[in-house]
Amino acid sequence: MSENDPLENLTKMKVQHKKIPLKEVVKRAILITIGAIIMSVGLEIFLVPNQVIDGGIVGVSIMLSHISGLKLGLFIFLLNIPFFFIGYKQIGKTFAFSTLYGIIVLSISTTFLHSVPAFTQDILLASLFGGIVLGIGVGMVIRYGGSLDGTEILAILFSKKLPFSVGEIIMFINLFILGSAGFVFSWDRAMYSLLAYYVAFKVIDITIKGLDESKSVWIISENYEQLGDALLHRLGRGVTYLNGEGAFSGDNKKVIFCVITRLEEAKLKDIVSEHDSSAFLAIADIAEVKGGRFKKKDIH
Repeated sequence: MSENDPLENLTKMKVQHKKIPLKEVVKRAILITIGAIIMSVGLEIFLVPNQVIDGGIVGVSIMLSHISGLKLGLFIFLLNIPFFFIGYKQIGKTFAFSTLYGIIVLSISTTFLHSVPAFTQDILLASLFGGIVLGIGVGMVIRYGGSLDGTEILAILFSKKLPFSVGEIIMFINLFILGSAGFVFSWDRAMYSLLAYYVAFKVIDITIKGLDESKSVWIISENYEQLGDALLHRLGRGVTYLNGEGAFSGDNKKVIFCVITRLEEAKLKDIVSEHDSSAFLAIADIAEVKGGRFKKKDIH
């Protein structure tokens, strides 16, 4: 296995697994329940009545439910069972049982909501708002350690044998499933399904990372002291000075490192430009920040 093999990393996580406190288990269970119910609302109140599907196992379940006349929740549960066992063996029991619990809640709630009338018959509104609601629900479940679809587990396994990333494999699988909606429903429904999937994908990302997305900042400047002081007092962000060495020149360099929010990026660029227009500046997205002194200081 390579160093970046997803299965190897997940196996290491499984070996180092520590018992989760009861309070945290209850919190996760509640939030996974809410997320699964929200997803079922997106499906049964917006997408399914308008013959718009989601990607993954849920999308396959919607089409099979339409063809057979059986309950959507039944297919969601049955088709995801094999992936529960795969996830248990390859990823770990915490993830597997969180996923199983979420799928059970989703299956039951879609059954209860099936008789509720659709909020809108407008296909465009249904696709947009269905994607938003769906994305919030799925994002909540993923954020708190579960999954509502076995496609991700399948993609992790395939990525071991194929020269593609997990994300690329998921996209290929979902494009095939969403395209199949054209044969089951109609081609305009397949295109609306792609729209709903794209909206849901974006909302999932926002839900997991949060609206106040964090960014890491690396600055190399001769005026590092003035820059650091300006970032501290004008942005209210703490900075860390790191020692660096130029590979070509061999000169010692001071590297400024700090973490900001997405909304502070423009102001940071202005500060850097004011103090050293030739400074090296690198900004990258980070999914989560914990510990340290990330909390913003008051600016006087």
